Amino acid sequence: MDFMTIMGQSTLFRGLPEEELRQLERIGELRECEKGDMLFGEGKDGVGFYVVAGGQVKVFKMSFDGREQILHILGPGDPVGEVPVFAGTTYPANAQALTKASLFFFPRKKLIELYRESPSLAMNMLAVLSRRLREFTVLIENLSLKEIPQRLATYLVHQQSLKPVSARVKLNVTKGVLSNILGTSQETLSRVLGKLSQEGLIEVQGKEISILDMERLKSLAEGGMRL
Repeated sequence: MDFMTIMGQSTLFRGLPEEELRQLERIGELRECEKGDMLFGEGKDGVGFYVVAGGQVKVFKMSFDGREQILHILGPGDPVGEVPVFAGTTYPANAQALTKASLFFFPRKKLIELYRESPSLAMNMLAVLSRRLREFTVLIENLSLKEIPQRLATYLVHQQSLKPVSARVKLNVTKGVLSNILGTSQETLSRVLGKLSQEGLIEVQGKEISILDMERLKSLAEGGMRL
């Protein structure tokens, strides 16, 4: 598994100079997980973070009544648990392998030592982390405060922004998992997908969704229009 290729795809490390990526390669540990393995639990010390090299990881919280609320489904290149590691706090949620997965693990102690050696690396990563934290905060607010059509539109706009050269969004999760992320039922999700298709905003083909009218989809996500 090529470290440089994976890190070049990572939203956290993309854009870093090759020299700084090589420094990170020295401390990265490749780990293999089976489906269902826990990476970390909510409230545990942030001893390190991961970058997914292969497979999928879900980040979730448990409600007081025992219901699972999925916050993120992460795939190759995505960091997992990076915020508490930089902040020196505990993990705010749980992370579990959704499939068999390969991950690079970066221990917090070694990262701190590396930052002392290379302040420019620390500044570059903090800038990226700050942007990701702002995006994450907005996304969580959007997915918790809006109606289901707006939540779905927000989710699709966000997913498309990760690959801006394409108007297609490939769902890397089942409808059951997506409905959990959006806080609704599979039946409601299917109805809303159908409504968005009827309105000419999207076209659904299996697990692929083509965005036909991005401006109207963004307007729906932002509350400027209603279905």
